[in-house]
Amino acid sequence: MKITAKAFELQLKYPFTITKFSRTSTPLMLLEIQDEGFTGLGEASMVPYMGESLETATDFLKKVDLSGFSFPFNMEEIITYLDDLAPGQPAIKAAIDIALHDLSGKISDQPCYQMFGSSPDLMPLTTFTIGIDIPEVIIKKVNDALADDFRLIKIKLGRDTDKLLIETIRSVTDLPLYVDANQGWTDRNEGLEMAHWLKEQGVLLIEQPMLKDDIDGNAWLTERSPIPIIGDEAVQRLADVTKAKGVYHGINIKLMKSAGMYEGFKMIEAARKNNLKILIGCMSETSIGTLAGAALAPLCDWADLDGPFLTSNNPYQTPKFKKGRYILNHKPGLGVELKSS
Repeated sequence: MKITAKAFELQLKYPFTITKFSRTSTPLMLLEIQDEGFTGLGEASMVPYMGESLETATDFLKKVDLSGFSFPFNMEEIITYLDDLAPGQPAIKAAIDIALHDLSGKISDQPCYQMFGSSPDLMPLTTFTIGIDIPEVIIKKVNDALADDFRLIKIKLGRDTDKLLIETIRSVTDLPLYVDANQGWTDRNEGLEMAHWLKEQGVLLIEQPMLKDDIDGNAWLTERSPIPIIGDEAVQRLADVTKAKGVYHGINIKLMKSAGMYEGFKMIEAARKNNLKILIGCMSETSIGTLAGAALAPLCDWADLDGPFLTSNNPYQTPKFKKGRYILNHKPGLGVELKSS
C-alpha cells in the first residue's frame, strides 16, 4: 500500500469562536492510500486546541508502514498498531482509518455505510453550528443556515453573552436549537438555572457545560437538568464511554477524536450498552470527514456534521443535502465526489 499526504488549509466562512478559542482556518492533512488499483481518501482535521499539527502528523506518517496489512483489512489490528506507534494523535490516525474504509468499500464495491449496517433512511437531522459573535453576524449566520435548508441550529455558548446570543437567534427563527458551552460554565446552580431557561427557548440538548474534569459538577447538573447533557471534551475514545455513564445523558462522538470510523462505531455500540444517547459531531472538515461521519449517523440519535457548509474552499462536492438531512449516494466507499472543473 502507498500513502500520499498533502497539507491543506481549510478556510472558514466566518471567524469561528468558542469559549476560549477563535480561528479563521483549520490545518488539514489529506491522505490517499492506494492498493489493488483503488484509492481511498482520508483526512485529519487538526483544530489547534486538540494539540495536533501538520508537523506532528508528518512525523507520525513517517513511522507508518501498512505493508503488513492487506484487504480485507483487520481494523482492530491496524488501530492497535497505530496506537502502539505513538500515543494520542487521533486525527491523523482517523485519516488513515477513513482512507482504509473508503478503500475497502471501493475494493468490495459497497458503500461504507453498508459495512456498519447503517441505513440511509434513518439519517437524523444535522445542525448548522454558529460560533460566538456579535448579534449582527449571528443573524447573518442564521440566515445562511436557513438558505442552506437546515432545520436545526447549534449555538456556541460559555460566556456572559449566552442569553443575548439565544435571544438574537430567536429574533430570526424558531428552529429547534442545540447549545455547546465548551466547558464554559463554572457554577452548577447557575448552570441548572440556565438549563431551565434554555428549555423554554426551544433548546433540545446541552454539550459539555462544565469542565471535563469536573465530574461531580457535570453529574449533578445531568441529574437535575430538564434537557439532555452531552459529554464532548470528556469523551475522546472508546475507553471514555463507560466513564460517561452517570455523568452525562449521552456522548458526542467525533471521528477526529475517536481515531476514525472503526472506533467510532465501537463507541456507538458501547454507548447503547450503557444506555447513553449519541450525538455524532465533527471538527472543521471537508466532504471526506463529513461523509465518514454521515455513514455512521443513522446509528446515532443526533448529528452535527456541517463542515462543508461552514467552509469556503472545500475541494470536494458538498454531499447532497435536503430538508436538513444528508442523502447518501450508493457509490462504493464514502461516495466523495470531486468538484467539476
